[in-house]
Amino acid sequence: MTKLKEGEGGHRWPQFLPDGQTVLYTAVGAGGSYDDAHIVTYRPDTGEQRVLIRGGTYARYVPTGHLVYYRAGTIMAVPFDPSGLEVRGTPSPVAEGVMPTAGNTGAGQFSFSSLGSLVYIPGGSQSDTATLVWVDRKGVEQPIAAPPRSYFRPRLSPDGRRLATEVVGGPTDLWIYDFSRETLTRLTFEGNNLRPTWTPDGKRIVFDSTRGTTAGIYWKPADNSGPEELLTASDSGNAQSLTPDGKVLAFHTNPNTQRDIWVLPMEGEHKPSVFLQTPFNESAPMFSPDGRWMAYVSDESGRSEIYVRPFPGPGGKWQISTDGAGGAVWNPNGRELFFRSGDRMMAVDVTTQPTFAAGKPRLLFEARQYAPNPLGGQRPNYDVLPDGQRFLMIKQTEQQETALTQIHVVLNWLEELNRRGPTTKQ
Repeated sequence: MTKLKEGEGGHRWPQFLPDGQTVLYTAVGAGGSYDDAHIVTYRPDTGEQRVLIRGGTYARYVPTGHLVYYRAGTIMAVPFDPSGLEVRGTPSPVAEGVMPTAGNTGAGQFSFSSLGSLVYIPGGSQSDTATLVWVDRKGVEQPIAAPPRSYFRPRLSPDGRRLATEVVGGPTDLWIYDFSRETLTRLTFEGNNLRPTWTPDGKRIVFDSTRGTTAGIYWKPADNSGPEELLTASDSGNAQSLTPDGKVLAFHTNPNTQRDIWVLPMEGEHKPSVFLQTPFNESAPMFSPDGRWMAYVSDESGRSEIYVRPFPGPGGKWQISTDGAGGAVWNPNGRELFFRSGDRMMAVDVTTQPTFAAGKPRLLFEARQYAPNPLGGQRPNYDVLPDGQRFLMIKQTEQQETALTQIHVVLNWLEELNRRGPTTKQ
């Protein structure tokens, strides 16, 4: 019997490999998330577990010496040595536009026979049911030309002209939307990529990623002019915010206690250190526009609320919200904090001179129709333009029913896999 590790929410789709001893399966992320899924082998006799692929589900071994799995509407294949339990080579697509199973089960609607036939149902992702909109401080909405996608955790560039966002669909990738050109461009192509954060100069995106056997915090040029670079390895790092000078990254992680806030120097050795560690959960740190304050979420009162502390400290803390809240975002002018409290978008006036002080939270507009903050509300699922007058929100749309009128059958597809480079077979 397999045992769940920290950060895993379930094990699915087991298959014995040819030796009859090793089990291949998919490990689902915490809370049943398929965004954080990875493909694993397990030996019941020794208890050994080995992660083969991060960012994939519904894996199957085929007799050509390949692993076949599902990723964001695409059937992928990669050469695999079942005796050494090693992936060899780079995954490549077998079939694209494969419909996922209903109910967000993480699997694709495909199957294959040992005689060499592949069958699948064509169709786009059933999760492309969200649009991006502008909403002003009174709740008046204006559409954005970006195509419907399963957008998540959007972050505007410092000048407000571009957007970095997750697009969910099996494994998650990061995309860049250019508002003036109305183009949506993919930024990441490997693994599972989450929580984009712009550098203050707008040239790079910092993000969390799991790829191969390495999970950590990476960054990459926002124009795709260079590869990803690993900043620090971390199984549970959650990149959140950079200081205005771009020299320090704040993130939350849970290596020893519950969620704690850490900071990472962006220069030199990139050695992380603890900023705030308590018996409670602290998360979603957001630096103020002048870099002297940090807003964050804590459940020390028994529910999630917004707090502010001086950075780098020392000093006390101020509770900002009063009725449960998450997803704090600073007004770029530094004189306001925005947050979500349930279905309400709220604002609080703040002053920092001669000392920090906060006013009474006030309602800006009802936000029931807009996607809530993820993970129980910690990190914002919205952003605000540099003028502080309009919010970028994710609007859920009614899912369209797609008539299933075709089933595709591919004959002799195992021969095609053999031409891609088989490995040792058993």
